[in-house]
Order: sequence, then C-alpha cells, then structure tokens
Amino acid sequence: MGGSAAQAAGLAGAPAPFDHGGVTIAVVNYLSGSDFLQAYEAGAARQGHALGATIRLSEAQQDPSRLRALVQQAIDLHVQGIVINNGTKEALRDVVQKALAAGIKVVTYDLDLGLPGVPVVEQNDREMANIVLAQALKDNGDHFKAGEVYVAGFLPLDHRNAAYRAILAAHPGIKNEAVWGIVNSTTPASVADQTQAVFRAHPDITVVFTPWDEFARGVKLGLDESNLSSKVRIYGVDTSTSDIQAMREPNSPWVASAATNAAVVGEVSVRAVALLIAGQNPGAKIDVNPHLITRDELLKNDIKTIQELAEKDPDFRQSDAATAAWIPSVATK
Repeated sequence: MGGSAAQAAGLAGAPAPFDHGGVTIAVVNYLSGSDFLQAYEAGAARQGHALGATIRLSEAQQDPSRLRALVQQAIDLHVQGIVINNGTKEALRDVVQKALAAGIKVVTYDLDLGLPGVPVVEQNDREMANIVLAQALKDNGDHFKAGEVYVAGFLPLDHRNAAYRAILAAHPGIKNEAVWGIVNSTTPASVADQTQAVFRAHPDITVVFTPWDEFARGVKLGLDESNLSSKVRIYGVDTSTSDIQAMREPNSPWVASAATNAAVVGEVSVRAVALLIAGQNPGAKIDVNPHLITRDELLKNDIKTIQELAEKDPDFRQSDAATAAWIPSVATK
C-alpha cells in the first residue's frame, strides 16, 4: 500500500482527531487500470492531504480475495478510516464488520453492504443513466434496435441497468436485441471481441447503451474494427480525458455520456469518512450529481480534456456533498 505525505501538525479548528493530526485513511479500490480510478485516487489523496491525513491507496485488480486481504491489512494497520471503492457484498461484508468492531469507520463507493453505519457514496447512477438515455431518445426517437453491455453484481451497473430497463418498458418500440459484457483485466479489448460477434448476429442494432466507460471503449473499438462506426451510436456513462478524446475522433460512434468528475467523487469519499472519524454524520447515502456530455458540445467548445471540461463547467469541478465548515476545500481540475 502506498501513502500520501502526512502533515505533522493538526488541522486548526477541526474536531478531534484531526485537530492534532496523525489520522490515516485507507482507500481500497476493487477495480484498477482505468482513467476514472486514477482521477478518483488523485482526488482522494488531495482531500486527505488538505485534512492533514495520510491516505494509503491500494488496488485489488478485480480480485475479490485480494480486496478482502487489503481491507484486513488496513485493519491490522489500525487506520482510523477505510474507503472501499467498488467490490461485492460476498467478498466484503464480514471483513467490514471486523473493521467496524475494531472501531474503524468505513465508507463505500458504488457498493451497498447493507450495514448500519456504513454510508454509501454514489454518482446517482439512475440519474446518470436517465440523463444519457434521454439524449438517446432525443437523437433516435423511440423506435430502434438496441443493445446493452452489462455485467450484473456491481451496484452502479445494476442501478444503471434498472434505469435502462425502465426506459425499455416505457418505450416498447425500442427492441433490445442483445446483452453482452465482461469485467476483467482487459475489459475494453474483451468487450471489443464480443461486440464484433454480437454485430455479426445482430447487424440491425443502431444504438448501444454502455453503463461504464470501459464498456464504451470496447464497443467503439469493436465497431471501428468492423467498419460499423458510422451506423451505430454509443451512449455511455462515466468519462475521462481519454474518453473525451475517443468521443472527439472523426466519425466517432460515441456520441454522449453522463458523468461526474472522478476526482470530485474521490474527494467526497474521503470527506465522508473524515466526518465519521470526527463523530459527525455524513448521511447514509451521499449522491454526487452527474452531467451530460455530448460529442457535439465537446467539438463546439473545443474541449479536449477533463481539465478543460471543468474550466467550462464550474459545477463539474466541485460538489457540496459531505462537507463541513472545518473541512478544507481543494481545487479540483
């Protein structure tokens, strides 16, 4: 586990234990390798530094056993707080109960363990899906052949899929022809291979809903390799600088995405566990509101990076979720 530099002195005006320093927070990530995670970790570290805390970052690389081991390691290190970014109930519920029994505060992101006293930070996943699906209806009407990339068992994907299913129920003219997807260490490449196979079997699909940007990358790659990019539109969730670049490519099929700023989500996650450590209540469910990002707007405003998107949209730079007067704000880009 790596750590950010801790400040020796405490945080002036803060409640205990932040007033005298020495707080350590473990941020344990289930998924690894994505731009979203890199930004999430950067935001978590930045907020932790502002709090005078040490942030210990670790990644389980999509391995549930490793995820459990990393949480256990944090318990053994006697950290004051743990943030768990994604994962499954089956892998985590009992080890998180051990953390709670040891007096360690726990916050999860995009994962609901159903344990009292463990707040859940979410990107308001249903709203994210609804925003981008509304754009799909605006662009394509409500009579078309569709496909979805989806893997069950991940809270954000399950919520986004539920929103998609509600749209299908409300618009019977939309026919979902196929569902495919995989989560592994090479998700985009694997989804690209699946996409080519799906479109050989269902060449009439014109719209694909991808409730994770790694899925969208894979579908785009598969369409590009099959010379189908001009015939299909991708509607995604989540974004990063490399996603923006992919959307901006000539004739890119990836036309819209709904997203929060991953760095802001990391900041909110650390603020939430800091509030718990200080004996304050951040709430049981903490939403970070999303924004719609379209290819047309990226091109019109010449937006090439997440930083430029944040400059154009101040709301994308910050969130008032899980805040308190004593918690320093940070400058997210």
